[in-house]
Amino acid sequence: MTSPVPRITDIAATGPTQLRVAWRDGVDTLVDLAGWIATGDDVLAPLRDAVMFAAARIGEYGASLAWGDEDGDLAIDAFHLRQIATEQANAGTFQPAAWQAELRLSNQEVADFLGLSLSTWNAYKAGARVPTPTAMLCGAALRDPILLHAHFKPRRAGRPRKAPAP
Repeated sequence: MTSPVPRITDIAATGPTQLRVAWRDGVDTLVDLAGWIATGDDVLAPLRDAVMFAAARIGEYGASLAWGDEDGDLAIDAFHLRQIATEQANAGTFQPAAWQAELRLSNQEVADFLGLSLSTWNAYKAGARVPTPTAMLCGAALRDPILLHAHFKPRRAGRPRKAPAP
């Protein structure tokens, strides 16, 4: 099943790289595009100017956010804008036990996948602060199963069998 393409209904600049975006589905989000602008090299350099950034307009019937002249290509599509906003909104809300249950991994398998000790993973599940890069990796593994498929090493339940005597 595919999700409908998100559509923008209203925008307002709230800072030099921040926007409040209203979506057709009734959700309002705050999004900071500083990272997107910084990694866009010269193409996005005009958006480093706060006046230019604040002149954002809705393009293509809500399918994008655009700047500059009507024929220009200085824009971000609504799908990626929504993904950035969602990722930022979810920062700090990672639930380790729920993530583990959704992927149906054992504690040791999770620790191995993330490159952590078992005690560190158990501490996260007990409420210790999860570092942002770890939470980001977990979110990425949920969004893109290929990441999990490529790096997950399943463990067999129980003790390893003794090697037969020579």
